[in-house]
This record gives sequence, structure tokens and C-alpha cells, in this order.
Amino acid sequence: MKGWRLPAPVLLLLPAFIILAAVVIIPLLLSLYSSFTAFRLTQPASLYTLVGFRNYQRILTDWEFWTAFGRTVLLLTVALNVEMLLGLGLAMLVEKASRGQRVLRTIMMFPMMFSPILVGFQFKFMFNDNIGLINNALQSLGLTNQAIPWLIDGQLAFWAIITAEIWSSTSVFAILILAGLLAMPKEPIEAARVDGCTPFQTFRYVTWPFIMPFAYIAMTIRSLDVARAYDIVKIMTDGGPAKRTELLWTLVSRTAYSDARMGLANAMAYFAILLSILFTVYFYKKLAAARTQIAAEW
Repeated sequence: MKGWRLPAPVLLLLPAFIILAAVVIIPLLLSLYSSFTAFRLTQPASLYTLVGFRNYQRILTDWEFWTAFGRTVLLLTVALNVEMLLGLGLAMLVEKASRGQRVLRTIMMFPMMFSPILVGFQFKFMFNDNIGLINNALQSLGLTNQAIPWLIDGQLAFWAIITAEIWSSTSVFAILILAGLLAMPKEPIEAARVDGCTPFQTFRYVTWPFIMPFAYIAMTIRSLDVARAYDIVKIMTDGGPAKRTELLWTLVSRTAYSDARMGLANAMAYFAILLSILFTVYFYKKLAAARTQIAAEW
């Protein structure tokens, strides 16, 4: 029996492997299996009814799913670009500050400290058409005579969600880009000024190529967050009105728990994971190209 004893490193890592399997691997395998079944929460025996790729075929012809998919891509595209621009501006302003830079960095991180649920409640109150801060401010300034139904109108509700996402996560871009600005050597910038480059040219050809990897790291992190956006949407609109703010994961949640179609919901979830993987691979390739460019030029 002595020859069957496991090596010490394996024994030490065994608890971690067991916890990882129980928390991650087994639920993933079970959800993947159930996506090929007709599993309904109201019919536990349906977990053993295999239907093959029927759930995935249904997704491909489901207009509601593709609408939520396109809306998620739109949210991801708009939020990432606006957050990057605002984060870049904040980072450059803080980097130029001669005093109180540590205080400014701390203040800049405040939105990251709030949970998405709290952000959702906060902006749901702010965009309330009766007592909301935004409508009261607009009416007090004389910019409108009546309350704007921010969370009742489908298009306005979607842009209200985008605003909440941007407010809560712009600091991710700001912090990472600021780290790139602080790590950047000053000699190339001084050389560009001596050569007569304008501030825009200096930023475009010297500063931006150096901080691009930091921006792509932020984009990779945020793309994973936005692609599985749920909390803020659930609190602010719950996918309404009339499902006009329905995103992938709110649709998955409604299909799984409200409609009790867990097998179909798991198929949707794995299809949604594909979106996250695609954006992650895209930004990772951009990050690798930016690093190669820096290595060649610097």
C-alpha cells in the first residue's frame, strides 16, 4: 500500500482541486448536459430527457434571443468606447495635477466600490419620472415643462442603463490608463517637443501607442463585465418596458426561473459565453499587437 501513496504536492493541492470541482467544474458540466435536455424546473424528471441540439436550433430561430443579443452588443460597444474616452480624459487630467494627486486617484476609484445592485437602485431613483433628481433638475432649470419618462420609454430606458454602466466603470479605464501614463518615460515626450511636434501629434504618435496596452487590458476586463450585464438592468427596468431593455442575461434569467425552461436557458447561456470569448480574443490580439509595437519602437 505504501507504493499507492499520493505524492505530497498532490495531497496538499487535493483540497483545492475538490473545492474547484465542486464549485466550478461539476456545475459547468451539469449545465452543459442540461442544455441538451428538455429540463424544466417544474418537471424534474425532464432532466433525463435528451433532445440533442434542439435547444440550440431553437435559439438560432428565436427573434427575441437575437434582439437581446444585438442589444447586448450595442450596450457593450457604446459603453466601452465612452468609458475609454472619459477614462482617458480623467487619467490625463489627474496625471497633470501637481497637487492632491493621491486624493484625486482615491476619489476616482469611488464608483468601483459600489456594488452593481446599489448603482441600479441609485440610478433608478435618479431617473424616476416623478421624484427623480434628473427630472427635478431639468424642470428647475427650465429645460423642460413636464417629467421625462426615462424608465418607461423603451429607448430612454436603454440609454439610462448605459449611463449607469458608464458611471460605475469609467474609473476602471481611468485607473489603468493613469498607470500607463505614470509609467511612461518622459524623454520621448521631451524629444517630440524639441522636434516641433504639436501637443496633438505628441499624444497621437508618442503617448497613445505607449498607453494602448493599458487601454486594451481595461477593455478586456470590461467586455467580460458588460457581456454578462444583469444586476443594473434587473434593478432599473427588469428588461422592460415591453422587453425593450432585455439583455442576454436578463433573458436567460427570465427563461430559466420565470418560464422554468432551464434546459433552453442553459443553451442561451453557453451561446452568450461565446460573445464574451469573442470579445476577449479580439482585445487580447489587440493587446499583443500593441505590446509588439511598443517593443519595436521603444
